Amino acid sequence: MSLLKVENLQKSYSEATGRLEVLKGVNLDIEPGEMIAITGESGSGKSTLLHLLGMLDSPDEGNIYYSGEKITIKNRNINEFRNKKIGFVFQFHYLLEDFTAEENVAMPMLLATNNFRKSIQEAQKLLKILDVFDRRDHYPNQLSGGEQQRVAVARALINHPEIIFADEPTGNLDTVHSDEIINLLLDLNSTKKQSFIIVTHNLDIAKKMQRQFNLENGILKEYKVENKK
Repeated sequence: MSLLKVENLQKSYSEATGRLEVLKGVNLDIEPGEMIAITGESGSGKSTLLHLLGMLDSPDEGNIYYSGEKITIKNRNINEFRNKKIGFVFQFHYLLEDFTAEENVAMPMLLATNNFRKSIQEAQKLLKILDVFDRRDHYPNQLSGGEQQRVAVARALINHPEIIFADEPTGNLDTVHSDEIINLLLDLNSTKKQSFIIVTHNLDIAKKMQRQFNLENGILKEYKVENKK
């Protein structure tokens, strides 16, 4: 059974001159443990698609299924579903400035379980795996860009989500730190068998994924590449 299945997803927005069609019937089928890349020009709707798949916004038309069950943003307990089943890694981190790295990572589990001790313990485990444990008591403004992104990855993973959406996760990083983050995600996919959907403008990153898609004129198309990993 597919982990994530999308049928005829459509989304448009109002403009002064009328309606702007962003997604014109997107179809997608992701198996458990798959790692895919979505590329496309700036403004092509990549982030919009992730927001729809992650239950942060609603489509105009179309259906989204997780493990065979139709899910919408209007579902009862959608916040709990999103917190436990989905992880997000964004380009700009969105770490809470008044909380330490450790507290930022622990927050999603604390909200899900109300167990402070367990949440901190799990956060520390992930920070060790991601090699930023020694920075656990530092605040976001005391961390480098690469360290902040590692903390953001740890936060996305703490509830052991089935799928992680990463929106330009290396967009603000230099080449060295970009390679570190992508190799880290590849390793996590290999060891933990979690699914990843990575939006990127970087074709070299896309080539490292198991499958590659391009979003153009509102249509998502899979394409083949010769090089992988």
